[in-house]
Amino acid sequence: MEAEVLVIGGGLGGVAAALAALRAGRKVVLTEEFDWLGGQLTSQAVPPDENSWVEQFGATASYRTVREGIRDYYRRHFPLTERSRAWRHLNPGAGHVSRLCHEPRVAVAVLEAMLAPYRGSGRLRVLQPYRPVSAETDGDRVSAVTVAHRDGDDEITVTAPYVLDATETGELLPLTGTEYVTGFEAQSETGEPSAPDVAQPLNMQAASVCFALDHVDGDHTVDKPARYGFWRTYQPDFWGGPLFSLSAPHPRTKEIVEREFTPNPDDDPLAVVADQRLSPGDSNLWTFRRIAARRNFADGAYESDITLVNWPMIDYLPGPVFDVPDAAEHLTAARELSYSFLYWLQTEAPRPDGGTGYPGLRLRGDVMGSADGLAQAPYIRESRRIRAERTVVEQDLSLAVRGDAGAVEYPDSVGIGMYRIDLHPSTGGDHYLDVASCPFQIPLGALLPERMENLLPAGKNIGTTHITNGCYRLHPVEWNVGEVAGALAAFCLERGTSPRSVRNAPDLLADFQKRLTDEGVELRWPEIAAY
Repeated sequence: MEAEVLVIGGGLGGVAAALAALRAGRKVVLTEEFDWLGGQLTSQAVPPDENSWVEQFGATASYRTVREGIRDYYRRHFPLTERSRAWRHLNPGAGHVSRLCHEPRVAVAVLEAMLAPYRGSGRLRVLQPYRPVSAETDGDRVSAVTVAHRDGDDEITVTAPYVLDATETGELLPLTGTEYVTGFEAQSETGEPSAPDVAQPLNMQAASVCFALDHVDGDHTVDKPARYGFWRTYQPDFWGGPLFSLSAPHPRTKEIVEREFTPNPDDDPLAVVADQRLSPGDSNLWTFRRIAARRNFADGAYESDITLVNWPMIDYLPGPVFDVPDAAEHLTAARELSYSFLYWLQTEAPRPDGGTGYPGLRLRGDVMGSADGLAQAPYIRESRRIRAERTVVEQDLSLAVRGDAGAVEYPDSVGIGMYRIDLHPSTGGDHYLDVASCPFQIPLGALLPERMENLLPAGKNIGTTHITNGCYRLHPVEWNVGEVAGALAAFCLERGTSPRSVRNAPDLLADFQKRLTDEGVELRWPEIAAY
């Protein structure tokens, strides 16, 4: 099969990359391993982690189209109350983590609708479910990638002038021999204040297998997992107690705090303020990542709220889920951890009335689109990362380092983002790392491998460090990175040039940046005057 732009991986970055290349008139092949396009927003089931100003600025125009498309879908197809239907910034789940907590299947519908015209015209071919298994290279160029059907032996080899790696773990990097890093870099290499003295390539952020729950009458307790006894007593050295508890360390202070767990509180969804500048919102785990608030809908439409379990208790710490011989075993164990925590919630979790367990908790695999009840894919917080022409380091954007000067401004900016450097506990035994950051830019140099000429990262595999990945890994930034990668491939095909030349030739860079701004990509944060 041939294409002009080949995008391997159909997560947020992959879909954004495909759309950008398609809007520029290019023929695209897009592959995806799981049943849903959308990655962390859909198959991984994580509500969007976004900056506090996302309703006004701080994301690309096409990302805003996705967000508003989700709200419009609810207004067209769901039995919302009149108050909720009129709510301009409708938050279907009224979750505290995001202004747009929603059921993942809705995002799938919106993304598919955005791609539909290109599928119909034949300019887009989607190979699903396919995963990359090998690649051919010619010097510093990728000449072909072979993908295999997830459930069988069928293989397809695709050639294209530009190949984009939008996989969740940077799978094309080892397949193509592209230089990359994993885990913690050494402070001697990056100069980062929070980096260790010695590099720790297998020390990566925990992955998590999320799941959805509601709470209804009856006993919905799952079968006791085989290794429940192990997980029930599992206690990381730095945690301060067993992992299975409603008590857990605060990510910023490390002090042990008690979370509430109150299924179906009779709260007003329109009164929820989802702004993590004011509060992280995790004091009540039920409403933290709630994806359907029953009070948003007509009486009786939903028996219960639906909440998304992406909590500290399911962060998998025993080992990395890639680049180790036993990666598959770790992925299996991560799913077992999530089942075990569900069983603990149903049978042993302390209740306010003095009892234990919530047997009315019901696993909603239908909401996840999976047969086993859990999310189709693990939530991957940290990918392989290219060795890039420009690597973003902690001192580029740390508030403690930069202060009132703000983050470093890059002349080759191709987007913006904002989130605290938010690192979850890691496979090497490190605690949370939470560093205040400044609103930052995305440098084009972070998308350019040191050596490879036609391979571009289109997700969490850009030139960040273990530390700065903690704020470049979120939904709107991943989308921005993918959109730029797709646009860059199309621009290079149109101009007969290379990505490296675009960055290093002032006229080409100016033309490309203008192309991005014309498409609604914000390159700099606005200056806001306070009155």
